[in-house]
Amino acid sequence: MGTLYLVRHGQASFGADDYDVLSARGREQAVRLGEYWRARGMAFDAVITGTLRRHTQTLEGIAEGLQAMPQVLQLPGLNEYDSHALIAAIHPQPLGKADTPELYRAHFRILCDALAQWMAGVISPQGMPTWNEFSAGVRAALDHVRHHHAGHNVLLVSSGGPISTAVGEVLGTAPEVTIALNMRIRNSAVTEFSISPKRLMLQTFNTLPHLNELEHAGWVTHA
Repeated sequence: MGTLYLVRHGQASFGADDYDVLSARGREQAVRLGEYWRARGMAFDAVITGTLRRHTQTLEGIAEGLQAMPQVLQLPGLNEYDSHALIAAIHPQPLGKADTPELYRAHFRILCDALAQWMAGVISPQGMPTWNEFSAGVRAALDHVRHHHAGHNVLLVSSGGPISTAVGEVLGTAPEVTIALNMRIRNSAVTEFSISPKRLMLQTFNTLPHLNELEHAGWVTHA
């Protein structure tokens, strides 16, 4: 039986004009994960990512630390939802920069509300797929792994939305649980599914084994 390792991208540039770029810390997280796996003799038979820059940059960091990487399959169905479009659909006035703990929490409260309405079909954020289309893209990626890579180790680099959706698909969680899982996935965190031709099964969720040492305690981030 193989294992699918789902990795959320390293820390991106929250609050910047372009979020879709890893911060210096995000790159360090990715390289460190690759180094951790290399020290334990990890090898991947297949690699899948979304097409966002933070996905490819995270994979580049992992590859640097691992010093090996097979050919990569990019699937747009693993790209993140548009958080700005979601928020704008229920809060037309621009939000202030989330540069205080209170504003940061307010930002994510509004985002969670928008996610719930999108998943229920209440809102249709501009430029975004429906929830059913979004989740179908994630299911297609999981089906690809199940059909083509049973018995193999597979690396999948994506974002919190697709990864929490994948966990929700495997566990059959309610939408509010999927949203709660999404909000908890940390940067460069690893979630593991066992792979068989018939099903995927959750083994671990949102772990940071590569950052467990005291020297990396300050490297744990969420955005």
